[in-house]
Amino acid sequence: MSIVKALTASTVLAVLAGCAGAPAGSGSVSASGSPSALTEPKQLTVVTHDSFAISDELKQQFAQQTGYTVTYVAPGDGGALVNQLILTKDSPLGDVVFGIDNTFAGRAIAAGVLSPYTPAGLPASVAQLQADEAGALTAVDFGDVCVNADRRWFAANDLALPVTLDDLAKPDYQDLFVVQNPASSSPGLAWLAATVAAKGESGYLDYWTALKANRVTVVKGWTEAYSTEFSGSSGKGSKPLVVSYSTSPAFEVPKGGKQSNTVALLQTCFRQVEYAGVIAGARNEVGARAFVDFMLSKQVQADIPGQMYMYPADTSVELPEDWKQFAPLSSTPFTVPADVISANRDTWIRDWTATVIG
Repeated sequence: MSIVKALTASTVLAVLAGCAGAPAGSGSVSASGSPSALTEPKQLTVVTHDSFAISDELKQQFAQQTGYTVTYVAPGDGGALVNQLILTKDSPLGDVVFGIDNTFAGRAIAAGVLSPYTPAGLPASVAQLQADEAGALTAVDFGDVCVNADRRWFAANDLALPVTLDDLAKPDYQDLFVVQNPASSSPGLAWLAATVAAKGESGYLDYWTALKANRVTVVKGWTEAYSTEFSGSSGKGSKPLVVSYSTSPAFEVPKGGKQSNTVALLQTCFRQVEYAGVIAGARNEVGARAFVDFMLSKQVQADIPGQMYMYPADTSVELPEDWKQFAPLSSTPFTVPADVISANRDTWIRDWTATVIG
C-alpha cells in the first residue's frame, strides 16, 4: 500500500477537525516505523462502552468520507469493555476502542491490548490528560463521577439532601442509595476510588461496611443504576440517590423549566477521563487511527456534552449555555494518581467484593 493510500482516511478527517491544527493523523507512523505497513480494509469495527453516543449525522459523515462500513459493538460498561478486550486479545473484537477510563486504563495498557498512536496537533488540554508516555490512549472527554439526588423525592419526603460521603451512611438515608459494581463498571470503580481517596487505604472498607449496613444497593452498571433504579430519571425507580455524573442534572431539566429535577452532590466526586485507542491486532489500522482523530474533531467534541453528558477534552470547544448552572464540575474532586490505581485496582475490587457482596 502506498503512503498516500495509507493516509487517505485520516487526512479526510481534517475536514471534520476544522481549525484543530495539523491534518489529523498526518505524519504518523506504525509501530514498525513504516506508514505503508498499515492495513486498511473497507470495514471498521468500533468497540465502545454501552453509554457511547454521538449524533447519527456525524457517524454517517465519518462513514461517507472514509468509505468504510462501520460497525459499533458495545459489550457493556467501561469495566466490562476492558475485560472483554483482554479476554479476546488473541482474536480482537474490533479495530478501535472508545470508553476506557482512567481507572481501567492501566489494566488495558499492561495487558497489551492497545497499539500506541498519538494524533498530530493535539490540543494542550488533551495532551495534559494522557494516560501514559507511550501514547496508548488519547483523551476524548472528562467529567466528575458524583452522587446524584432526586430533588423532588427529597422535597416530597421532607428530608434534607445529603451533602458529604459521611451523610450517605447515616440512618436517614437507609435503603435510598444505588451504586455500580466496581468490578464491572467504570463509574463504579471511579466512585470506589473516591472513597479510597477520602478515607484512605485503612478506612475505605470501614466506610463501605457502613454503607452496606445502611442497605446500599449494588447493580452491574450505570445504565441499570441510573435508568432503572434511580427515581429521578426515566426509569422512575425507587432509589433517590445514585452514582452518576455532575453533568447528569443538565438533562433532567423539564421543558421550559428553570431548575433541574436532580442535583449532583459536588463533595462526593471523582474526576474521570475517557479515552480512545487503536486495538492491538486491528485489521483496519488506518481506519482505527482515523476514528481516534475523528473523536477529537471540533464537531464531535462539541457533540459530546449533549450526547454523553461529559466535558470535551478539547477545552476550547464551547459548552452548552445551561451547563454553568446545571452541570458544574466539582471544585474539589477526589483524585488518585493513575499509577496508584493501576497498582491497587485488583486489590481494592477484591476486598470491596468480600466486604460488600460477601
